[in-house]
Amino acid sequence: MEPDLNPPPGRTVAVLQARMSSTRLPGKVLLRTCGKPLLQHQIERVRRCGALDTLVVATSDSPDDAPIASLCEQLGVPVFRGDLHDVLDRMVRAARPHAPAFFVRLTGDCPLADPAVIDQVVQACRAPGVDYASNALHPSFPDGLDAECMRFAVLEEAWRDARKTSEREHVTPFIHSQPRRYALREVRHAPDLSGLRWTVDDPADFVFVSQVYEHLYARRPDFGMEDVLALLRAHPELAAINAGTQRNEGYLRSLRQDAQA
Repeated sequence: MEPDLNPPPGRTVAVLQARMSSTRLPGKVLLRTCGKPLLQHQIERVRRCGALDTLVVATSDSPDDAPIASLCEQLGVPVFRGDLHDVLDRMVRAARPHAPAFFVRLTGDCPLADPAVIDQVVQACRAPGVDYASNALHPSFPDGLDAECMRFAVLEEAWRDARKTSEREHVTPFIHSQPRRYALREVRHAPDLSGLRWTVDDPADFVFVSQVYEHLYARRPDFGMEDVLALLRAHPELAAINAGTQRNEGYLRSLRQDAQA
């Protein structure tokens, strides 16, 4: 399908990439806490965003990822299945039928995603002259609250021109590594909270996130970043559960593959 050259003005489509074949914690997106899979929790949180018109889940066409597609169908969430390794291709093809002017990239290892933070990144991208906005180029939010927004035409350029393993697997390096070609905007938080780890990549991460949900979800299902920070102030021992894991380990591994190619 060719891109829609005249999408509705300002239409914003988020695509959440998810797969079962995680290296360190296989099947992590369907692990359950508080009675629901992590992916369902994340979908429910992202649906609260005010700046999004559509949410699509992009998984692979591998048989292993059929349970993800089944869950999305049960939840009434559009799902696209494409190439397992060429994630950039998968994300673009997932978004195209929805004719976006702006594209938001989300990853399925972030069950504590905060709708207010995502909305903030989208609004930064919608400012005149901006091609790409992110809160993760120089991280200052907790790991696990990352969001990227870009003009869909810019993502189409990356889809057409990107060649490196890291550019295809991690979707946006072709864009944010070229500040002379693209107008980039960063969203930052003060104070710097980048030392906090709220993503799910390994068993310790899952224990941490489960503890957060068990403390907060029953009382307030729409808890946000500030609620988690208040919880950690009251129970600082929780942050130690998964401390010390390297941030962006998968992207760094792809860069090493680029160097060996």
